[in-house]
Amino acid sequence: MFQTYDHDPGTPIADRQAWMALLARAPMRLLDEALADHQATPQWLRQPETGLMMVQGRAGGTGERFNLGEITVTRCALRLNSLHLNAPVGVAYVLGRNHRQAQLAAVADALLQDPTQRDNLAVSLLAPLRQHLQHMQAQRHQRAQTTKVDFMTVAREAAGPQDEDAE
Repeated sequence: MFQTYDHDPGTPIADRQAWMALLARAPMRLLDEALADHQATPQWLRQPETGLMMVQGRAGGTGERFNLGEITVTRCALRLNSLHLNAPVGVAYVLGRNHRQAQLAAVADALLQDPTQRDNLAVSLLAPLRQHLQHMQAQRHQRAQTTKVDFMTVAREAAGPQDEDAE
């Protein structure tokens, strides 16, 4: 996914993929709060642009792929320090049309590649993001559980007391 020119050799690719997955789903409010102190002027490698992306699905999760539909995605790429050619490149893809959100996610990606800022941002940005996303997932799970039907219970209730004696 990432080419050698996209990341610092000292940054494990799995770590970068994990934080980029968090940044792609990060709400604008959390990005703004965490990056308020990091107002840097980026050198744009790719200005924020919005386009469509085809989403594929699989029947049952294991079947053949099929085109499910299109989603709107905004992407950008930037370099924070234009004086150094080896400065980290921040890349972001976010759902929707919010150019500012894509820019903040790319800035966060570039800053997280800097070892001097990584630990601070892990505490001020990534930890609250993980907590927020886990909270949202728990809420979705709770809403889904309210619609759950226990068919064994329904079958037992439908059988009635006279059927239990027959067993």
